[in-house]
Amino acid sequence: MSEAKTQIESIRKWVVEHKLRTVGCLWLSGITGSIAYNWSRPNMKTSVKIIHARLHAQALTLGALAGAALVEYYDHKKGAKASTS
Repeated sequence: MSEAKTQIESIRKWVVEHKLRTVGCLWLSGITGSIAYNWSRPNMKTSVKIIHARLHAQALTLGALAGAALVEYYDHKKGAKASTS
């Protein structure tokens, strides 16, 4: 159990240190997955497929940025508690 906790903690630490890289990788995987899904649907025009892929990736990126903001807020709040204790 403690080994899994340390692995999760190390992943969280990496994400905190590399926020923009994490959001960029999430965007890239989102747009790739969305393009792959849209290309499997034959009755859509290519321009519509690309627009849908962009919209899906944009929504995923906004979610990732909100998540990064929450992590930053949590770290600042945790840091403030640690400094007062």
